Amino acid sequence: MCIQPDSLEDAYKIPRPVHREEFTQLSPSFFQTATFQLEKTNEKNNIEEPKKNKAFLNSKIIYKDLFEIRKLSNNFVNTSHPTCTETMNEQNEFSDEENFKFFGLGGCNEVGRSCHIIEYKNKVIMLDSGMHPALSGHASFPYFDEYDISKVDILLISHFHVDHSASLPYVMQQSNFRGKVFMTHATKAIYRWLMQDFVRVTSIGNSRSEDGGGGEGSNLYTDDDIMKSFDRIETIDYHSTMEIDGIRFTAYHAGHVLGACMYFIEIGGLKVLFTGDYSREENRHLHAAEVPPLKPDILISESTFGTGTLEPRIELERKLTTHIHATIAKGGRVLLPVFALGNAQELLLILDEYWSQNEDLQNVNVFYASNLAKKCMAVYETYTGIMNDKIRLSSASSEKSNPFDFKYIKSIKDLSKFQDMGPSVVVATPGMLQAGVSRQLLEKWAPDGKNLVILTGYSVEGTMAKELLKEPTMIQSATNPDMTIPRRIGIEEISFAAHVDFQQNSEFIEKVSPSKVILVHGDSVPMGRLKSALLSKYASRKGTDQEVKVYNPKNCEELIIGFKGLKIAKVLGSLAEEQLQVLKKIIQDEEDNGETDTTQKPNESSINVLKTGQVVSGVLVSKDFNLNLLQLQDLHEFTQLSTSIVKSKMHLKINADISLMVWHLEQMFGYINVINDDDEEWECVIMDVVDVFIDRSKGPGLFITVEWINDNLMADSLADSVIAILYSIDSSPASVKLSSQNHNHGDNHIVKKEDSMEIDRPVEAHAKTDIKSRIERIALLLKAQFGDSLKELPEEKAIIQIGKTVANVDYKRLEVECSSKVLKDRVENVIKRGCQLTAPLSQNPKIA
Repeated sequence: MCIQPDSLEDAYKIPRPVHREEFTQLSPSFFQTATFQLEKTNEKNNIEEPKKNKAFLNSKIIYKDLFEIRKLSNNFVNTSHPTCTETMNEQNEFSDEENFKFFGLGGCNEVGRSCHIIEYKNKVIMLDSGMHPALSGHASFPYFDEYDISKVDILLISHFHVDHSASLPYVMQQSNFRGKVFMTHATKAIYRWLMQDFVRVTSIGNSRSEDGGGGEGSNLYTDDDIMKSFDRIETIDYHSTMEIDGIRFTAYHAGHVLGACMYFIEIGGLKVLFTGDYSREENRHLHAAEVPPLKPDILISESTFGTGTLEPRIELERKLTTHIHATIAKGGRVLLPVFALGNAQELLLILDEYWSQNEDLQNVNVFYASNLAKKCMAVYETYTGIMNDKIRLSSASSEKSNPFDFKYIKSIKDLSKFQDMGPSVVVATPGMLQAGVSRQLLEKWAPDGKNLVILTGYSVEGTMAKELLKEPTMIQSATNPDMTIPRRIGIEEISFAAHVDFQQNSEFIEKVSPSKVILVHGDSVPMGRLKSALLSKYASRKGTDQEVKVYNPKNCEELIIGFKGLKIAKVLGSLAEEQLQVLKKIIQDEEDNGETDTTQKPNESSINVLKTGQVVSGVLVSKDFNLNLLQLQDLHEFTQLSTSIVKSKMHLKINADISLMVWHLEQMFGYINVINDDDEEWECVIMDVVDVFIDRSKGPGLFITVEWINDNLMADSLADSVIAILYSIDSSPASVKLSSQNHNHGDNHIVKKEDSMEIDRPVEAHAKTDIKSRIERIALLLKAQFGDSLKELPEEKAIIQIGKTVANVDYKRLEVECSSKVLKDRVENVIKRGCQLTAPLSQNPKIA
């Protein structure tokens, strides 16, 4: 441990630090140290007790390079949140691992095949893995070929809709993806059935083609792929936090559909919120999307409706039931195309309630036409606990009523058994009318003008649902592209899509308060309008710390945002205990000086003032972005890391005697600690790091062994310098000059016994390092700084007078007394520097 002294009193006893210039000459190696500057905190109890009652302190890391000046990426920045610099496909000032990278494989400037890659600190996360409902074959997939999926550490699925999860079996079973997949329990429960139904309805098939080809008509994945991927999927609860290899993520309610969630992701201090599809309006069975308690640095938000405004839900329900009632009254049929789960259940709740309130409708059948109908209802009955309060209270009531046990809704699996006689209402899948039951009924009912199709969800570009909004006179048959069907059926769009409109999206962005917003999941035109509206809203913040940047990257376009943030380390083990004692001493000294309340004794729970500028050295251990500083002996206890000692040993021979060798070593290091001097062996230690052994039993010359432990670069560099000095003794001009004087190198340097090469006592280097000589040099430094303002006094004291301000200097105690803090600090800084400059690298501990 290396701690700067709190006073100057003992500074004479501290060897001076090694300066860069010296080690540049001694060794090509350079050292890099992590210096920790203790930070003041406002918390009352900032010293906690980790395992085995080991104290620790929070410290800020300031990286310093003692021997090579170079730009380090992790510079200290005094901010509470990371600061950002952003570019679009441009180089910036940050290192590659400090750049947050967003890469859209799908769902950027489009709705469908949502799949986004985020990278930071060499961690890679994939957000969703969907398919485009308007496309077929491999063209419906995200652009997986544009990114190395093997790099992905974690894949997070926001909800079960096809455009967010349908390519997951392909990614998990047919690509080189090796990461982990997470989704909520409800999403996983639905995923298996939904994917199997999706394979069947879209005619992907349940087995691969015999030739295994990859053409447009070949199968993308099979039921076996679905089941194998299902077994590998892991689940996460709402409000629970998981940590995988340094990536922390928490799931929050997103509304939208059962099991849908937002993900709040933390990677190395960077916070990212991915909304997925979300709704801020509570409906008949789901919560509204939550606002996470923490503020993200980056928000990745959907922009489905752009700047559009949705009608109030009550008005939507009124319009829906009015159109249905009117169509039935004139003998027509009503088709409601929906996704199997989500919007369908909401509509069924509305219809069942409306039928119960209108007796004239109770003889009209309402059908839910989906192969998943029964399985879907079982899932919804199981997960009432994560629905809104109304559903949970109803399920928990004494009557044990199940809101999804519909009285007026019937399910049908096969249209061949459907008796299409008279007015009826059919809620059928899929919602985009591309295939399946809903498409068959559309083609069957389209020629009759009494019938009505109501589009209740968002219609993706390129689908039949989107085409119907253009009110064509003819529609194409799904089974026979060459055949067209006259369209006389009425068309209404009453959107119950559980997405946010502009007002809800804007209010949510304001509440979570990100500095960067990335827009996804929206067609280019409405997304562009939303971006412009948000930039206009936050225009007054431009150029300030509260500025909000908005991005709408395209598919396969890389967005780079640079982040530079604080690194926080915990000081653990015996190193923390030593620091605790130092802090207690600081508080005790303040009490003794009357600077604090003496009625309050210092203890671990009451210490809330950390001394800034205090340097603590130890072993820095980094794992999953968590940094710990501790001493070597505590490594195994706190990190389970095994430690080994590597000792280097080098043998060499020189033609000189011991006294000459010692003299050369002392010229560099100041003090050589001789620990063994007998007839057989001679041994010394240099700076407590390098051992030098001499075997006297061998022939003429010195047979030397140099040993050191390779635990840091300092030891290696010191050993390099010792070996270099030993090798240079034979050819050194100083050796020749000194040898001509029979190895007597001065009255105050080498003291020898008669007829012996042995050292009689520890000696100092030729440079005078006694206290008196060092005081003289410090006085010269003060003289150079203050000139005639410095006057020397007896008893090794001095006075500095600048104007009316006087500073009294005591060289022995190294104390400065002055009424001016500015002058006092200036004098103390000169004295501190003088103590360092005049001290040898190593000093005899016996010297007072």
